[in-house]
Amino acid sequence: MTLEEARQRCEQLRAEIEHHNYRYYTLDDPEISDAQYDRLLRELIELEQTHPDLITPESPTQRVGAAPLTEFETITHTIPMLSLDNAFSEGELRDFDGRVRRLLETSGRIEYVAEPKLDGLAVELVYENGIFSSGSTRGDGIAGENITQNLKTIKTIPLKLRKDVQGFPSRLEVRGEVIIKLNAFRQLNATREAKGEPLFANPRNAAAGSLRQLDSKITASRPLDFFCYGIGQFIGIAFDSQWHILEIYRKWGLMVNLHIRKCDGINEVIEYYAYMNELREQLPYEIDGIVVKVNQLDLQRKAGEKSRSPRWAIAYKFKARQETTKILDIIVQVGRTGTLTPVALMEPVKIGGVEVSRATLHNQDEIDRKDIRVGDWVVVQRAGDVIPEVVKVIASRRTKGEKPFKMPETCPVCGSAVVRVEGEASHRCQNLSCPAQLKEGIKHFAAKRAMDIEGMGDKIVAQLVDSGLVKNVADLYGLILDQLANLERVAEKSAQNLLDAIEGSKKRPLARLIFALGIRFVGEHVAHLLSDHFKNFDKMRHATQEELEAIDGIGPQSAQSIVQFFESPENIKIIERLIESGVELGAPAKSSSGRLAGKSFVFTGTLKSLSRGKAQERVESMGGVVSSSVSKKVDYVVVGDDPGSKADKARQSGLTILTEDEFLELVKMNPKGYCT
Repeated sequence: MTLEEARQRCEQLRAEIEHHNYRYYTLDDPEISDAQYDRLLRELIELEQTHPDLITPESPTQRVGAAPLTEFETITHTIPMLSLDNAFSEGELRDFDGRVRRLLETSGRIEYVAEPKLDGLAVELVYENGIFSSGSTRGDGIAGENITQNLKTIKTIPLKLRKDVQGFPSRLEVRGEVIIKLNAFRQLNATREAKGEPLFANPRNAAAGSLRQLDSKITASRPLDFFCYGIGQFIGIAFDSQWHILEIYRKWGLMVNLHIRKCDGINEVIEYYAYMNELREQLPYEIDGIVVKVNQLDLQRKAGEKSRSPRWAIAYKFKARQETTKILDIIVQVGRTGTLTPVALMEPVKIGGVEVSRATLHNQDEIDRKDIRVGDWVVVQRAGDVIPEVVKVIASRRTKGEKPFKMPETCPVCGSAVVRVEGEASHRCQNLSCPAQLKEGIKHFAAKRAMDIEGMGDKIVAQLVDSGLVKNVADLYGLILDQLANLERVAEKSAQNLLDAIEGSKKRPLARLIFALGIRFVGEHVAHLLSDHFKNFDKMRHATQEELEAIDGIGPQSAQSIVQFFESPENIKIIERLIESGVELGAPAKSSSGRLAGKSFVFTGTLKSLSRGKAQERVESMGGVVSSSVSKKVDYVVVGDDPGSKADKARQSGLTILTEDEFLELVKMNPKGYCT
């Protein structure tokens, strides 16, 4: 390949990769597989390595690679990044509307743009002639830190704007929020806990800490996302409204929140607030209110600004998810892997409408870092369905009666020795027969996303273990009606239903079984990778560490843990007993020739007659596939009770929407979830 041919191919590859980034991140509608995308990126990397002179600053290959900084430089914002005034009640929001109408000298309705108030870190991106040139934190509003090389690692920030709009402004300052989504935050903390590293307190804390790394490679390893919502200086283009700005942003390939809405007057803003407050728990990221802005830019200019905040915008905050309470005691819980977790018992307090009396303290390192003691007054927070946790101690309220806490040297459940493995933050009980580990292991095995044994609740599990009826998960399949019916508060009908559920669990897909076994560092994602790769339990259990590490997405830690699990004679005995009991170690693979072959489904909301897992199994057994996101490639969107934003997106995209009854008819299941 000549130099000119290489140049042309590089340009072609960059254009293709930019296009696919736009389809994947902005439209949530990918056109190619991850493997195809990786091949394009690898080809570009190889060409640029062969011809270094062809590398451009906006190339997709340049997201990571800069040498670590010794410190951050300061960037002065062209236009100050102002903070917002807050409203905490409907009355205060109406007062804001009244002030705006007085400033604009009108008695009519004002058109507003309302949007979710993301709980992340505000940043500014600068584009020159469509190319990302620099980025900074908000800082004090006047100047922030230059974090350009860290922002370049975030894949939802385009390094080059799309050409869907005629021309680019010579300078464009885009303002928005860097966040970490809730699932990604949980996975990040789980990984850090497994490595013995300190846990992040919340997604905002994780996003801020990730962006302020002097080594951009660390930032690149964090699951950051970016949504834009505002503008600073713009030269060479004209905008007439906030809505117009956001529409153009989307066309340029910049991420704009799907839930932004244009509101005709303050009453519609109040309706939007109520809608977002209900939707809040279903969102994949944290929000703490809504932001309301006058839509027309000329009216924004007329309303003006105060020294630190605009008069034309306000944040209407949700009820606080942080409250103050007192730690009465610290107890220790033992998990299914033997990990000891300290838990604070607190004076009950309501947070976001939910009464909270317990909060995780994670591990001894976290307790020491925050200097948490029994008797302390503390700030507690609850975010989404994340377990409540102690944010900080209120040191000013301390007396001399608070007691420091230290992890016990023996297990509080079985009395066995507790050890802390070098390099880990966790303390562990070494007794594999510890009743606490067994109870948690059985609950994990029976969970909906594992073997889905309905009725196997905490009280039943506790009685089965305490009575000696169940000493490992294989014992579940040997239970008989009289044994269950003799348990406390278990009627014969309930006992029979539980036996039926245990029998039904024998035919779960391979990935479910792998996940159910509770192998350390093997979550749902890794379980699916193993199932898709081996398609056979026996092949998987005899795989070497090298074979496992060769699977894309499985690292050395998971591979070693899998090998060690299947080297255990006790584990092999349990697996052999599962086989003898009729548990299928590789229940039916996904059919490719069923009546739903080639059809794609998305589920949103709660189904009344069957679990999401059973619905997915039925679709897959008939040749269909289930997707987690709405795109034009989806054939059916099944809408249950209290659906999320996927339902709205499906309607906007003109996709076929099915009610639960229509879905049951399509897959020929009766309302109790049984096949007909």
